[in-house]
Amino acid sequence: MSTTMSMFSSEREIECDRDLHALLCGLEADVSLFQPGQLRERLIALDDLDARIGGFDFEDSTRWTESRIHQRAKGLRTRLEAANSELYQSVRSDIVRGGQPRALLEWLQDSASRNESKGPSPGLGFDYRDELLSGVLQLHEPSEPNPQRSPEMVFYQPTPVRHILHLIAAAALAEDDIFVDLGSGLGHVPLVVSMVTGARSVGIEVEAAYVASARECAQSLRLSRVQFMAQDAREADLSSGTVFYLYSPFKGSILTDVLSALRMESTRRSIKICSLAPCSRTIANETWLKASALPHTGGVTIFYSQ
Repeated sequence: MSTTMSMFSSEREIECDRDLHALLCGLEADVSLFQPGQLRERLIALDDLDARIGGFDFEDSTRWTESRIHQRAKGLRTRLEAANSELYQSVRSDIVRGGQPRALLEWLQDSASRNESKGPSPGLGFDYRDELLSGVLQLHEPSEPNPQRSPEMVFYQPTPVRHILHLIAAAALAEDDIFVDLGSGLGHVPLVVSMVTGARSVGIEVEAAYVASARECAQSLRLSRVQFMAQDAREADLSSGTVFYLYSPFKGSILTDVLSALRMESTRRSIKICSLAPCSRTIANETWLKASALPHTGGVTIFYSQ
């Protein structure tokens, strides 16, 4: 390495050290940061720490890892993560005791009342509530998807929590509903719907490994009104559902076949279909359905059979 490059590297290290030192001093002085109600602040602090620590090149990593300031940062991160884990476990215990999960509802409703008076922000990005839900559910995502997946099946992505809450409110989901998630993945949506509303929820998912993880979560939280089925949505029994959800789990002929099956169900009773992302445009073309609002791909659209 040239002398010029060495000087530049040293100056950069000093600057990063100063930035991290200032951040650590501010966080360490904030005793309220470790209180249970400061989850958002802790998550922001963890993001800031990761951004500072991750700002070093691989060549500097050994020296950086051994430095005192890095050890301070690691120690603080461990304490912040421990505070989060304690909160997640407290919420899990509340759920296991049965009844409505008061602690979880307080977190979710508090944020919605402050930030989403006019509805959830559009798009598929995540926020701190998704971190909270992930910590509470503790789902295990399989490392390898099924290699036999059809080209018309879309890779799984969880629905952001803010859209789940909007779905629950917009569809007026109640305890006597039967909610069916077609392409449920790891089961976030059926789990939240059942916990928040008390409704019976069913997740239909073709990937057996995802279903196993969702079942394990439901059992660990003692959620008796949630069921997960390892099935192709085209072969599933839809006869009991009142509200159906699709987050673009499949396209093409699979989506056409599933919508055809749902149309047959609508001849026997009124149903609602909730959709998110590109499949909303396809569903909007179904003449037997009426949208509650102009369909868009950045949020949940509710369709009613007619």
